[in-house]
Amino acid sequence: MYKKHNFGAGPCILPAEVMEHAASAILDWNQTGLSILEVSHRSPEFEGVMIKTERLVRELLNVPESYAVLFLQGGASTQFSMVAINFLKKANSASYLDTGFFAQKAIKEAKLFGSVDIVASSKDKSYSYIPDHYQPCADAAYLHLTSNNTIEGTEMFDFPKPGLPVICDMSSDIFSREINVRDFDLIYAGAQKNLGPAGMTLVIAKNSFLDSVDHPVPSMSDYRVYRDNNSMFNTPPVFSIYVAMLNLIWLKANGGVGAIESLNKKKAELLYNEIDRNTLFSGTANLAHRSRMNVTFTASSPEIEGRFLDLATSLGMVGIKGYRTVGGFRVSLYNALPFSSVEALVALMKQFEQQIILEECLPKTVFDS
Repeated sequence: MYKKHNFGAGPCILPAEVMEHAASAILDWNQTGLSILEVSHRSPEFEGVMIKTERLVRELLNVPESYAVLFLQGGASTQFSMVAINFLKKANSASYLDTGFFAQKAIKEAKLFGSVDIVASSKDKSYSYIPDHYQPCADAAYLHLTSNNTIEGTEMFDFPKPGLPVICDMSSDIFSREINVRDFDLIYAGAQKNLGPAGMTLVIAKNSFLDSVDHPVPSMSDYRVYRDNNSMFNTPPVFSIYVAMLNLIWLKANGGVGAIESLNKKKAELLYNEIDRNTLFSGTANLAHRSRMNVTFTASSPEIEGRFLDLATSLGMVGIKGYRTVGGFRVSLYNALPFSSVEALVALMKQFEQQIILEECLPKTVFDS
C-alpha cells in the first residue's frame, strides 16, 4: 500500500505496526470475539490495558510514585478550564506565560474563574520566540507554561523553577524528549501528537498538589475523582487508551524517550539546515527556540509558496501547509515520522530551488513554447 509522507500537525502519524495491531483489534481483540471498540471498560482485560498503559507512562518518563497518572477525555482544551476550576480561586491570581495561540486559549479560559497575570509575552514579534526574563507573582496560585507551540514553531528547552506550582501544556512534545517530571506539579497533553489518536488526554500530577484543593469542584472536573477511580469514574476513551498503549510499547522497543529524542534532533537539524541554506525559504522562529516538533518557515514569494505546496502535495507529502491564520509552511516531525520522509522533503526543496534558478536564467520564451 502506498503510504504518504505525513507531516500533519495532528492527529499525529502513528507507527505502521501500531496501526496494524489497532486495525486487527477493531475486528477481534485478543481473540475475545469482541472488538476493542465494544469491549467493556470494566472487564478484567481492559483493566489490564489501563494498568499497563500507566506503567509504561511511568517507566518512559520516570514518573515518581508521588504523582498520579490519569487518562481523561476532552482534549487539552478542556484542561484550560479544568486547571483553573481546581487551582485558581477568586481571592488570588495565576501567572501565565503567553507564547502563542494555545497559550492564549488557556488564558482566556482561566479568566472565567479568577485573575490572570500575563508574566511575559512574545506577541510583539508574532510569537517567534520564548520570553526568558520574567518573574511570576510570589503569591500566584500557579505558573502556566506551554512547552511547545504547535502553530508558531517554538519550543521551551529550559523550564523555570519559580518557587510556586508549575503547570505545563505538553501536548505536542510529550514523549519526544526527556523531561524531569519533578519540575512540574501538573502536566497535561492531548494524545494526538506523539501519544496516540485523538480522544484521550494524559495528565501527570503531583498528588499533594491535587489534594491541596480545598473548595467544591464538580465531579467531572475534579482530578481527585479520576485518580481515586483509576481514570474510570465514567467510561474512558477505550480505543484511544488502547492505541496509546501500543504506541508506548513501540516507543519502549525502539529505545525509549532518550533514543527518540536523538532521532528527533537529527530530523529537525536536517530540515532546518536546508531551510537556512535554501535561497527560497526562511525560518520564522528564533534560532534558540526552534521547535523540533513543528518546523515553521515561509517562501520567498506567494507564487513560490503555492508552487512548492502543489508540487509536494502531488508527490504525497501532506500536512505541510502552515496554520490558516499564519500561512507559510509547517512541517511536523513527530516521533513516528521516519527519517526518510524528512530526507525526501529536503531533496525536493533542493530540486525545487534548482528548478527556479534554471527558470530565472533561461529566456521566458523557452517556457512559453
